[in-house]
Amino acid sequence: MFARVLVFLALAVILAVPFLARRGGDAPVDEGERLKLIVMTPHVSQIREEFATAFDKWHRREHGVGVEIDYRTPGGTSEIVRVLQAQFTAGVRDGRYTIGADGEVGLDEGVISYDLMFGGGTYDHGRLKSGVDVETGDEGALHVPISAPAGFEQAQLDEWFGENVIGAGQLYDDEQYWVGTALSSFGIVYNRDVLERVLGRRDIDSFDDLGDPRMAGWVALADPNMSGSVTTTLDAILSNYGWEHGWQTLRAMCANTRYFTNSSTKPPIDVSLGDAAAGLAIDFYGRGQAQSVLREGETPTTGRVGYADPAGAVFIDPDPISLIRSGPNPELARRFVEFVLSNEGQAIWNFRATTRDGADNPRGPDGLAMGPERHELRRMPVRRSFYEDFGEYNIDQVNPYEIASTTPSAGWRSSIGIMMGAFAVNNFEAIKGAWEALHAEGVPADVHAEMERVFYAFPTGEQVERLWRATFEGDPPADAVQGFTPETYRAVRGTWRDAGDQARLKVVYTLAFRENYERVEEMAEAAREGAH
Repeated sequence: MFARVLVFLALAVILAVPFLARRGGDAPVDEGERLKLIVMTPHVSQIREEFATAFDKWHRREHGVGVEIDYRTPGGTSEIVRVLQAQFTAGVRDGRYTIGADGEVGLDEGVISYDLMFGGGTYDHGRLKSGVDVETGDEGALHVPISAPAGFEQAQLDEWFGENVIGAGQLYDDEQYWVGTALSSFGIVYNRDVLERVLGRRDIDSFDDLGDPRMAGWVALADPNMSGSVTTTLDAILSNYGWEHGWQTLRAMCANTRYFTNSSTKPPIDVSLGDAAAGLAIDFYGRGQAQSVLREGETPTTGRVGYADPAGAVFIDPDPISLIRSGPNPELARRFVEFVLSNEGQAIWNFRATTRDGADNPRGPDGLAMGPERHELRRMPVRRSFYEDFGEYNIDQVNPYEIASTTPSAGWRSSIGIMMGAFAVNNFEAIKGAWEALHAEGVPADVHAEMERVFYAFPTGEQVERLWRATFEGDPPADAVQGFTPETYRAVRGTWRDAGDQARLKVVYTLAFRENYERVEEMAEAAREGAH
């Protein structure tokens, strides 16, 4: 009899556990059941880990069930966009789509397995909004956005963001095709010990410093065709410096680089190791790497690795999140956005880790210290009010709303990958040889001026026409032979919309720049021979 009573009591306790776990009137928390959210992201593992852990806890508390985040990381932001474009295009071509009453195209269930794209820049999330245009047999050409509006009430957006502006940009898309979650600045990471040997000083604060001839072989750069973040940095340089000075700065730093990597995370690491003196970096990569190599007693201003946001050229860009159109779990995806923009979510970006020095961080709704558990991410939160309410607890005491440049983008970004690919990435040895010749001693001033003009020149219309006909059949597009200037930019860019013409023009541009570089070396050689 006593044994039966014990069994009955044990059963009662088991049955009561879900009710004891009930929080705030929501459904009981089931520690076993977990929903799944599939997220495409370029974010590093530390960010992925912290947000996966925190969202699971938040969702259990708020909605009674846990969530497993299945991160997909095919590469950088540009690679993710290409993967999504390919999948949406294939879905339409396979006829697996529907057209709603409003004329919007959606893909059938199961075609797209991703719920969100988390991270990147506004440019690439804008590409998701722009979507794909696909030719079909029955419906003709169909336009399909890759992202979908998040659909939050304006009052909620106002609470999160206040005025929808940061510097010369926005914090979220007006139609909510993307919503900012953090803020990024783009600057220079540098090694003070190496700089002292190369330049004779321990700090730099201008992008022009990366083009100093003494820095030849000491600059680390990512290929803009592989990294959306470095393209954003280069676009900011062009916009703030203007066409002539901007392109010359890009050309000079490319001539100084030791490599073009496919990852924006590699330059900060190589700088910290002393394999490079400086490189372009997103703020949190630069600051994070600087912190990781601090020795005992050092501070960010005295350690061997530093990070600088060049004065007058600080471009602040939101790091957005986009709901993927026709994804399997749109409501769960919206909940993730809500969490990231809550104070709990924002604290993960820049608070100290709660298992280290952040035990006294402000408390959240669950009574526990807010912030990341293990990894200090060194990212700038996006919520404007967060800096007023919790700014004193941020590791980095910088308010992006106070330092953001108000210079708008000049609209030249789409040319960076094509032109920089042609004048530097595909002409790596040629640009280095011409750069060395340009700065050789003993060249007369008038000859040097002409060498400099040729080195920095863009392909002329004559070069484009001649090299096209020598390499391909037929004539080049009419607008391609105008030369490349601010006035002809839009017309020339229009010729790149045809994939075949763009591929051929990339070859032509590469050959034209190579001609120029060879001409620079020939002029230097002739000057040296003339001197003897």
